[in-house]
Amino acid sequence: MFTSFSEFKYFQSFRVPVENRDNIRFSVEYENDMGKMEFIQDATLVDVSVTGLGFKTLERISVGKYLRFSVHFKRLRFDVSGTVVRAFSGGLETEDIIYGTELDSEDHPQMKRFIEQYINSFSQDRSKDCLLDLALTERYASATEGFEMFSLLLSLFKDITQFGNMEGFAESMLEEIVRILNAQRASIFLINPDTNELEAVAALGIEKDVLKFDYRQGIAGSVFTTGVALNIDTVNDKIRFSEEMDHVTGFKTKSIICYPITNREDKVIGVIQVLNKRNQNRFTAEDEKTMKVLGLICSSVFHNYNPISEKSLIRRFSTPHDREFALIGRSPHVNELRKAVVKLKDITSPLWIHGELGVGKSLLSRIIHNEGNRGLSSFKVVECKGAEEEKLEHDIFGSPGNPGKLELCAGGSIEFRNIDFMPTSLQKKLVTALKERWIPNNERRITLDVRPIFTSVKDLHKMTHEENAFNPELFEFLAESKLCIEPLRKRKQDLEDLISYFLKKECKKEGLLLKSFSPSAMDVLRDYDWPGNVHELKNAVNKAVLYNPKAHIIDQVDSGVTPIIDLENSKSGFLGEVEFADDHSLPLKERVILVEREMILAEVKRNKGNKSKAAKAMGISREALRKKLIQSTEVLEGLGVNPSEDKKAA
Repeated sequence: MFTSFSEFKYFQSFRVPVENRDNIRFSVEYENDMGKMEFIQDATLVDVSVTGLGFKTLERISVGKYLRFSVHFKRLRFDVSGTVVRAFSGGLETEDIIYGTELDSEDHPQMKRFIEQYINSFSQDRSKDCLLDLALTERYASATEGFEMFSLLLSLFKDITQFGNMEGFAESMLEEIVRILNAQRASIFLINPDTNELEAVAALGIEKDVLKFDYRQGIAGSVFTTGVALNIDTVNDKIRFSEEMDHVTGFKTKSIICYPITNREDKVIGVIQVLNKRNQNRFTAEDEKTMKVLGLICSSVFHNYNPISEKSLIRRFSTPHDREFALIGRSPHVNELRKAVVKLKDITSPLWIHGELGVGKSLLSRIIHNEGNRGLSSFKVVECKGAEEEKLEHDIFGSPGNPGKLELCAGGSIEFRNIDFMPTSLQKKLVTALKERWIPNNERRITLDVRPIFTSVKDLHKMTHEENAFNPELFEFLAESKLCIEPLRKRKQDLEDLISYFLKKECKKEGLLLKSFSPSAMDVLRDYDWPGNVHELKNAVNKAVLYNPKAHIIDQVDSGVTPIIDLENSKSGFLGEVEFADDHSLPLKERVILVEREMILAEVKRNKGNKSKAAKAMGISREALRKKLIQSTEVLEGLGVNPSEDKKAA
């Protein structure tokens, strides 16, 4: 084994101090450069353990030197051999060097017999004092012990530098860890981003190939995802312990201590896990200190491990902007959406996501599912728009012998896409099933364990309370949590990131070198209002790549016979809902009058027909409101529109 691990083990070992009054005769000899055995004249025994001994001398001995020792205590005399594994100053005011040696394993029985006789010779008070010192003394309390620990760490890192890439290094390290912590088993897990599993790269006491599991499961999964170390007693911490791995390995876990492993970018890339403290129910506070050091050592061994994968569910291990389900953008709104995902991903209550067509409502639904506790289970989508009622009902609830999507995604999530298009007669049946958590069919009741996510383009509040076109009970149920996604025209800051993402994805799909838009083309894309939002942008970028297979710089997006975007059809938010407001042939004054008309009529409606209240709310007089409506009526009549209803309003 590598010297530094033996050195560390010796430092942590249960050593019995030796006193001069004990009359232990002790000698040390070594082979000199001439091949002859030579005694160290001033060697004094300092402490003993079953596996090693410490002595001090003024003589300088190199670590790794092989020595022979002779010990004579009362009638017991024996010879043992071992290797110097550590050397440290005997104190701040002495020139003595204390050497720690690890004895040959065949000499352990002799040392055991000696220590039994030696301790039996202690007085009752000395035995008690020795035991108290060993049990209560805080490690690294003195300056010398702090320096000693530092020197040990330097030695450990030296081993890592020299041997860290050698095959078997991790296994050898685990052997020492188990001995240091007096445990039964140990494993080192690293994340595999392609499978989203923690996989054992080294294991002691079991084949490492069977040790793999989802990165969110068990104690190891908890430490990996949070970066917080855990010391668990499985008897008293049942709630936090997963017994699935015990079923796989046939091994009974009683206690676990687990620490995160990080790489040079400070990403948590895996964990080191040690099982079953011998003769104790839980690993000690001292073990926690040791594990912290061992975690740093493992992090140094794997500091170059930087996994990246397009398939990864773990954001920090995904190729930037290459994940199938990712929120792209750096605008304040997108950052708020990311925070909302963290808040909402693990709750079980229903969620309503509202936004214009193409903003990414279904994408956000999938991200919330993947990131949460239900991410390991199924995710199903029910498309309500354009579906016949009978077919839609069968799709949701199924029939005897043919389960519907509610049953198929048990434990997972279900998205009711465009819920605003679901027939009201079916809405009542759906909300009853979701609230009572069961589905009735001809054979049995099926208990539901599913999180519903609803998406809509229309304002469900308005449909429910003003238009009487949506079931009030279903609205109350789904509105418990709500997310609103802004249209792309309100977050132009995200355009460049989205364009870069879609360009890279489409070029890779078509087997082309990465393309880019010219500055003039980018200006056109920025000025465009994207009425179809992110979906329209994606299609535009895809067309740009297909229309320009040989050009690396795309500079035409709004001209020619194959325009990528059509500025004539551009609509901006509210203007897109105002008739003739996007008619570029009309004078600006008339278009503004039509926009004002829609705003006034909306305010009058909000105030239940009271035009005086509407005028006051808008900061104008009742007469000014009347005149603006008359002006807009005249504009519409000039365009050949019969604004009879507007005349009544005026």
